[in-house]
Amino acid sequence: MSDLNPTLQFDQGDLAERLDALDDAAIDTLNFGVIGFDTQTVVRRYNAFESKAAGLSPQRVIGQSFFTSVAPCMNNFMVAQRFEDAWVAGVPLDDTIDYVLTLRMRPVKVKLRLVAQPGLAMHYILLLRA
Repeated sequence: MSDLNPTLQFDQGDLAERLDALDDAAIDTLNFGVIGFDTQTVVRRYNAFESKAAGLSPQRVIGQSFFTSVAPCMNNFMVAQRFEDAWVAGVPLDDTIDYVLTLRMRPVKVKLRLVAQPGLAMHYILLLRA
């Protein structure tokens, strides 16, 4: 992690590799939500910003299936299917979309950045609240 800047920006390039290189403490310093999940969609990383914004503790989220247990509102063609398609095709995914979160909260407008890179064990959903 020596030359990486732990103050990454939501719209910065090469984010999958940079996030993978950071430890959990550095990810907790970011000013946007970070959720990292493995190829089985089990949440492995969940930063402090997202925990506070969503009102869900890391203990409740880490180890759970993201699209079925944590955020079934994202289990659709706009989010989950994009990760699946990229994984099957073996191509990178880096899409930013406008989205409305609806589960366990009043509707909240966000920007989602969907990030996956072939060869990396972790996929990421980044959340920027309006």
